[in-house]
Amino acid sequence: MTDLDNAPAVGHDGHSAMAARFRGYLPVVVDVETGGFDWNRHALLEIAAVPIELDAEGRFVPGEVAHAHLDPAPGTSVDPKSLEVTGIKLGHPLRFAVDERTGLDKVFVPVRAAVKRHGCQRAILVGHNAHFDLNFLNAAVARVQHKRNPFHPFSVFDTVTMAGLAYGQTVLARAVHAAGIPWDGREAHSAVYDAERTAELFCAIANAWPSPAAPAAA
Repeated sequence: MTDLDNAPAVGHDGHSAMAARFRGYLPVVVDVETGGFDWNRHALLEIAAVPIELDAEGRFVPGEVAHAHLDPAPGTSVDPKSLEVTGIKLGHPLRFAVDERTGLDKVFVPVRAAVKRHGCQRAILVGHNAHFDLNFLNAAVARVQHKRNPFHPFSVFDTVTMAGLAYGQTVLARAVHAAGIPWDGREAHSAVYDAERTAELFCAIANAWPSPAAPAAA
């Protein structure tokens, strides 16, 4: 049994430490790869999510990644230029792509389990330019009429803002480098790789930030 398998640490208010830290929200890092920039028109092609966990010392650490490759949903389009950037080869048998509903479930089920494990009310999306990821996620949820989306519909934690404050950097590769985290440009634009590095960046900044003081006893 690992430290992360144990029951969540309890905060000063009797709730789990994670729920107490973020008002009942569990930070979950999400990265998407898409067929373009328009979430109302372009396809969601890949999604990865990394719940943030607490180690035995109460420090934030990345959890286990959940991931899916997606077939373009009916009615969506793919700009060939986007595939040149991401390197995604649609139709490649080793993509093991699934339909949009199945792909969302592959991510949502473990995220909901992490939310429950930490005694949180719902997940809050963490991303680098987070509203880009959230808009594509919300568009996919609407297309399949998914009723069990664990994410807050509009609130996010954006690591662009966090890294700009902490390191004076807003580009993901430069922010990760400033945080002392290894970065391999050849792996960039993979949803899993970008989500994992963004999760490490979030944890580095959050762990360096002083925890809110407990309220004084009456």
